[in-house]
Amino acid sequence: MFKYTLDNKRYHTLNYFFRKKFDSKVFKVGLNAGFSCPNFKNGMGCIFCKHGSGNNLEEKSLTEQFNIVKEPLDRKWPNSKYIAYFQANSNTYAPLGVLKEKYEEVLKIPNVIGLDIATRSDCLNEEILDYLEELNKRTFLMVEIGLQSSNEETLKKINRGHSLENFKWAVRELKKRGIFVVVHIINGLLNETKEIMIDTAKFVNSLGIDGIKIHMLYVPLETKIAEMYENKEFKLLTKEEYIDIVCCQLEYLNPKIVVMRITGDPIKGDYLGPFWLEKKFGVLNDIDKEMKKRDIYQGGKVNPL
Repeated sequence: MFKYTLDNKRYHTLNYFFRKKFDSKVFKVGLNAGFSCPNFKNGMGCIFCKHGSGNNLEEKSLTEQFNIVKEPLDRKWPNSKYIAYFQANSNTYAPLGVLKEKYEEVLKIPNVIGLDIATRSDCLNEEILDYLEELNKRTFLMVEIGLQSSNEETLKKINRGHSLENFKWAVRELKKRGIFVVVHIINGLLNETKEIMIDTAKFVNSLGIDGIKIHMLYVPLETKIAEMYENKEFKLLTKEEYIDIVCCQLEYLNPKIVVMRITGDPIKGDYLGPFWLEKKFGVLNDIDKEMKKRDIYQGGKVNPL
C-alpha cells in the first residue's frame, strides 16, 4: 500500500497529511479578504479569470466569514481544527500593514492552527517574504502560488502577466524561509500536448515544492477564453484524456508532495464545459481505478520515498 494515504489512494492525500501532522480532523475555511490582483490592471487578467475565487461574503468581517463557514462543521465534527484559507484573488497584493491586520485577525480565532495564503509570484517582495517567515515560526503556514503551465508560450497566451523566472524566484525565496509551498497547475490549456503538461509536473517537482493542486481547464462564461472556445480556437480535454494525463503527472511527482486537489469545481450554469467535471467523485474514482489498473503510484518515475 502507498505510504502517504489512509484510504487506499495511490497518491499523497491531504487528509493523510493533516491527520499525521495535527492528529485531528482539519478543515480549511475559505475567506474573501477583499484583495484584488495586479493582472486586473490591464482590464482583463488571465483569460480564464472571471471574478477571482472564494466565497461571496466579502462585505462581512473575516471573523464573521470564518464563523459562518465553521458553524455547521463544528456541529458535525466538534473537535476539529481549522486553517484559515485566504482564497479570493491575490492575497499578498497589499501594503504590509494591511496584510498584518488581516492575517493577525484570524489567528486570534479559537482552534485556528494555521494560514493558507493564495497569491501570485509577482505579489511577493522581500518585506512580505520576511513577514511570512516570521509568521511561519508562530503558526503553520502554507503559501499557494499559481503557475498553471511551465510553458512560456502558454503563459503568454493565457495573459498570465509574469514570467517563469519570476515564479521560480518566488518558490525559491519561500522555500529558503522554510515555508510550505503549494503550486497550482491547469491541464488542457489552449491545445497543450500531453507531453507539455507532463513537463509542467516535472518542472514543479524539480523545485522541491510541498503541495500541488491539479486543475482541469473549464470555460467560465463572460471571459476571454469563452470567446476563444466559441470560436473553436481550442478543444477541451475529454475525461479519459484528463485521467490519463493526471496519472502520468503523478508518477513524476515526489511521493512526499501533498496532492491537495486533483480536479476542478466549476459553478453549475456559469460555464461552457467540460460538463463531466460536475461528477467530481466519479472523476476521482476513475483516477483511482486507472492507477490501480496500471499498477502505478505517485513518484514511481522519480526517486521514490
